Amino acid sequence: MNHDIAPVDAPTGWRRHVTSPSLPEVHGSVAVPVTSSFWRKMAAFSGPGFMVAVGYMDPGNWATDLQGGASYGYTLLSVVLISSLMAVFLQHLALKLGIVSGRDLAQACRDHYSKPYAIFLWVLCELAIAACDLAEVIGMAIGLQLLFGIPLLWGCLITCLDVLLVLYLQNKGFRYLEALIMVLIATIATCFIFELYWAKPSLVGVMMGFAPSPQILRNSDMLYISIGIIGATVMPHNLYLHSSIVQTRKIEQTHEGKREAIKFATFDSTFALVGAMFINVAILVLAAAAFHGSGHQDVAQIQDAYKLLSPVLGVGLAGVLFAVALLASGQNSTLTGTLAGQIVMEGFLNIRLRPWLRRLLTRAVAIVPAVVVIGIYGESKANDLLVATQVALSMQLGFAVWPLMRFTSDKLKMGPFVNPLWMKFVGWGLTAVIIVLNAKLALDSVLPASFLKVMYTSIGLPSPS
Repeated sequence: MNHDIAPVDAPTGWRRHVTSPSLPEVHGSVAVPVTSSFWRKMAAFSGPGFMVAVGYMDPGNWATDLQGGASYGYTLLSVVLISSLMAVFLQHLALKLGIVSGRDLAQACRDHYSKPYAIFLWVLCELAIAACDLAEVIGMAIGLQLLFGIPLLWGCLITCLDVLLVLYLQNKGFRYLEALIMVLIATIATCFIFELYWAKPSLVGVMMGFAPSPQILRNSDMLYISIGIIGATVMPHNLYLHSSIVQTRKIEQTHEGKREAIKFATFDSTFALVGAMFINVAILVLAAAAFHGSGHQDVAQIQDAYKLLSPVLGVGLAGVLFAVALLASGQNSTLTGTLAGQIVMEGFLNIRLRPWLRRLLTRAVAIVPAVVVIGIYGESKANDLLVATQVALSMQLGFAVWPLMRFTSDKLKMGPFVNPLWMKFVGWGLTAVIIVLNAKLALDSVLPASFLKVMYTSIGLPSPS
């Protein structure tokens, strides 16, 4: 269906000109040295990639990684690797769009599509952000419960307090927010370094796990967990976020300046996402080493992993560090969720709300369903709610990747920075894979197993067990 119903501005390919920059309060606020060493420029561009990376290690990833490692050992490490490479590729496209066009992905959609379709995309994106924030609320609440014994219901309410932290850091400057996120990522990584040291995983098993196995396609249960890992790893709101925050750097608006910015921003993004991959690999390897070979292959819930880690590894501190990492992961993700919500609303609708009001609205949308479900059905349903958020994110992902590929492959919009032929081939192939896999994940989550078994068997696919 063609949604480009309004005349196109021929020189640029956009229907509308940029009316205001993305995140105007911090746009171009970080100085970049014009003539300096490689490392000083790299330091100036470092930050946005780490803010994006937290979305690839949020509590929503933990459940799928834990289940994959406990159930199948190191086999699904190849899925983590592939999904991480997909993330590196897509985030490169997102930062390139922001630097070249001066638009974040939400603004680009508003300036390209008809108004009704842009509003449709905005609604889907808001639902995805609410689902993502819901996952962070539950993850933080579980972390507070494990560390301090706070009931999940109260833990969900306590997460409101991070509104004050976000507002304080935004007022201090964007670099302070980036610094806090880097510290939290370092905390998570340090915790898992100790966990892996105590777990003593098989190095041979880990190396073999990175090689894709045909068993993944033949085993229906393994295939479903693999789809879940991919669906939980590639987050749609990160594409909107990255295309915006990369514009906080003050660069020269020339071909040379943009090319240099793309180069350094890609270094920043790739390094940070490799770090996020380490976290996901560590979670899966830890589960494989601690649970898969010790008769605990059925561990799927975060709380169960916390309770079993110390006894299985024989180290009392193991469970505590696991909970600390989970709490840091949840807090990190909520910080970037605020910015993503602001970017999406301003970009699609050109409406600005005060940061504190936007944060409260976003957090309320996440807390209310968590409180209702936990209050009515009890804490045992928290993990089910966590999984449900990943399904919601999966359903929205294709609606973010498709326009991103379309814009960055348009010669009028991107000029000399348009995707080369090989990148178009890889990008559209990934887009098709993401849409098919995530649609399958959504169907598997909402349709009865008996119906799925008949449907998949009829078309020659492995059916649910």
